[in-house]
Amino acid sequence: MPTAEDLNKLIAESSNIVFFGGAGVSVPSGIPDFRSPDGLYNQKYKYPPETIISASFFALHAEEFYEFYKDKMLFPKAEPNAAHYKLAELEKAGRLRAVVTQNIDGLHQKAGSRRVLELHGSVHRNYCCQCEKEFDLAYILASEGVPRCDACGGLVKPDVVLYEEPLDTTTVDGAIYAISRCDLLIIGGTSMSVYPAAGLVQYRPKKSRLAIVNLSPTPSDSAADLVVSGSIDKVFEAVGV
Repeated sequence: MPTAEDLNKLIAESSNIVFFGGAGVSVPSGIPDFRSPDGLYNQKYKYPPETIISASFFALHAEEFYEFYKDKMLFPKAEPNAAHYKLAELEKAGRLRAVVTQNIDGLHQKAGSRRVLELHGSVHRNYCCQCEKEFDLAYILASEGVPRCDACGGLVKPDVVLYEEPLDTTTVDGAIYAISRCDLLIIGGTSMSVYPAAGLVQYRPKKSRLAIVNLSPTPSDSAADLVVSGSIDKVFEAVGV
């Protein structure tokens, strides 16, 4: 069975690495995922979570959106785990060129990563829908009910990609650029079932290598040079730089 040592060997032989990660990267930090048996999508609410975190629901029911958002999607006390820190070390060593993430928690940056492409946005960025004034996460957490702009009174929206909204084209272009030039793509903590994000891996060069670290099988396993089954924090604890 492939181990962290095998991943370590691939990393040692590579100099242009890109990491593509999903919710499983932050689960060891105490942030639940969406699609596991205990994930948000399998919990019972007045409305399905997919409906609550949609653009149309936000526009029509901002109060109920924020009740769910603050209760289930914000984890200000979460800290980076071994995977976040190891990726930051690899970047600092000049081996890792970019982190492409589907997560919105900002833990990669908190661990020290600088080149982070957030496909689904970030809870740390928020803006007024009227005057576009920007607000941080602390402002959202301190607000009662629906956050309102302190300048114009407009509705404040998290800079996260909701259902029915497109991905940011600049971020997508950056991800494609990084992936298309890598010599090793590491996919970690993701089921590879969320599109269009998961489709970005098709831009990996034919001569590059692919490593997958995940607790469960993914649709990309058959194309991988290495598949390591396990919690990503435990696997990366054994990775050298």
